[in-house]
Amino acid sequence: VQLQAYGGGLVQAGGSLRLSCAASGRTFDNYAVGWFRQASGKERVFVAAINWSGDRTFYADSVKGRFTISRDVAKITVDLQMNSLVPEDTAVYYCAEVRGTLLSDLAYRRKNEYNFWGQGTLVTVSS
Repeated sequence: VQLQAYGGGLVQAGGSLRLSCAASGRTFDNYAVGWFRQASGKERVFVAAINWSGDRTFYADSVKGRFTISRDVAKITVDLQMNSLVPEDTAVYYCAEVRGTLLSDLAYRRKNEYNFWGQGTLVTVSS
C-alpha cells in the first residue's frame, strides 16, 4: 500500500491549512491513522490520531484545541485541519496507518505502532 499525504504549504502565523492522507487503491476502513511531524534536525513526533472506527481521537498537547483530525464518511481520506498555526508547527507532516485497534491510548502516540507511512508534506508557518 502507498499512503499519500498532501495539502502542505506556506502559511502565515495565525492561518490555517488542511492536510489529507489517502491510501492508494483502498479506503481506511478498519485502519487507525496517525499524523506525525518532523521539524528540521529533530525527531519525528506524534501530532494526532484517529482510531479505526473514527469515534476516538488523540492529540499532542501542543496542538490540542488547534488541530482536528477526522475521516470522511467514505473513509477515503483522513484529514488534519490545522488552525491558529504558529512557526513552531513548521515541519514535514507524515500520515501513517495500522490495522485494527491498538491496545492502549498511549499506543496511538507511538511511531512504532504504525505499519505504513506516507512520504510527508511540508508545512511552513512564517512569523
